[in-house]
Amino acid sequence: MLARAADLGAKPALSILGPDTDETWSFAHLESAVRGTATGLLRRGLAPGDIVLMRLGNTVDFPLAYLGALAAGLVPVPTAAALTEPEVAAIIATLGPKAILRDPAVPCPPADTIIVLDELRDMRDLPPAEWHMGDPDRLGYIIYTSGTSGKPSAVMHAHRAIWARQMMVRGWYDLRPDDRVMHAGAFNWTYTLGTGLMDPWTTGATALIPAAGVAPADLPELMTCHEASIFAAAPGVYRQILKHHERIDAPSLRHGLSAGEKLPAAVARAWKAASGTAIFEAYGMSECSTFLSASPDRPARIGTLGQPQDGRRIALIGADGPVAVGQEGTIAIHKSDPGLMLGYLGAAEQTAQKYQGDWFLTGDQGVMAEDGQITYLGRNDDMLNAGGFRVSPIEVEQSLAKFPGIHAVGVAEVEVRPDVTVIAAFYTADSPLDEAALALYAQDNMARYKQPRLFIHLPELPMGANGKLLRRSLRAAYEAQR
Repeated sequence: MLARAADLGAKPALSILGPDTDETWSFAHLESAVRGTATGLLRRGLAPGDIVLMRLGNTVDFPLAYLGALAAGLVPVPTAAALTEPEVAAIIATLGPKAILRDPAVPCPPADTIIVLDELRDMRDLPPAEWHMGDPDRLGYIIYTSGTSGKPSAVMHAHRAIWARQMMVRGWYDLRPDDRVMHAGAFNWTYTLGTGLMDPWTTGATALIPAAGVAPADLPELMTCHEASIFAAAPGVYRQILKHHERIDAPSLRHGLSAGEKLPAAVARAWKAASGTAIFEAYGMSECSTFLSASPDRPARIGTLGQPQDGRRIALIGADGPVAVGQEGTIAIHKSDPGLMLGYLGAAEQTAQKYQGDWFLTGDQGVMAEDGQITYLGRNDDMLNAGGFRVSPIEVEQSLAKFPGIHAVGVAEVEVRPDVTVIAAFYTADSPLDEAALALYAQDNMARYKQPRLFIHLPELPMGANGKLLRRSLRAAYEAQR
């Protein structure tokens, strides 16, 4: 990823854009800090293959530590800063990390293996470590995703995953070495880490990241002042910008990128009217980098996800294997894709259940047209999407079920206004419970993106003949009453 750093030298690799001041890192400075961090981690007694848990905030410390660990052959595990201490404790129990890289402002249980932020920063000035080279199929990093069981799953990726990202450069980004890519996400979000940092640096482009605390309303001014040519964000950020700006005057902007959740067509149309530029959407998941997308060369038809990027093998799978063009099936990725995970850590059976023959099943339904474009038809399970994070309803239900007075609880994603959904908790109790107390309990026990925004008392929950909770009925009943 930093193979071009020596040639690019003083060229800006990263600019962190604040309201008053900017912080810029050259490619040479970036490489030096990454390799110095690798040296420091190895001097701490860590060895290639050791797992390193990352509990760092929305600062440049996050990507430097992540890349420093990879450079040393360690296995970094980035995690959302919003996770609570109990949630992190469960992750630590599963992973058994040899070290925890921690910002004191980020929740984390006490441990003897913690490397504090000040020590981590001091490592940047150490002599450069040699790049750890090896089998591209060896374990590179682990990320967590919510699973249908309610227990977060540790997704193992190989070093070869960086090669798969090259298929996005033309198939989604149209990324060029002279681009200036602004990503609106936090440093410690995998969408930002990949699309906002790693891919521009691999290409030799400059990454622009708004500093923590910059509001969406201020982003158009930063785009203009810093001559952003590509803007990347989740759909919700585009929506927030459009609330404050009828016109976006960013002359250098070629187009926008969207991922994390479905981009509403109304938002895409409003952005085009306000900025004069299109938004190109991509579809992917924690288990595989984005593999379906639109691009300037191959725009998507309205209502589709676009088509497989060049080099991808994608199929729509039915009970007996791939279905014919025009028939509904489960979107699936061939096992040979370099961006596909190695598997779930310590869960061989769970990994095997995701495959049908040579195909990895995403759990999302779609239909493929003659030209390869795929229309998304929804999930075949009850997984939720909260601002780009996959959330298991079972995980939220299990946590809320411990609240005093709740007899039963079901969680669903509901639409509160056109194209805007939130997580809602439907519960039974002897009488309606204090919503403020419920919200405080959720705040103390779940990451913010998992917390319900609505708490709705019901006389009973809808159940199927087999006693299974009908979460889709919860959503349908709620939306029918709006």
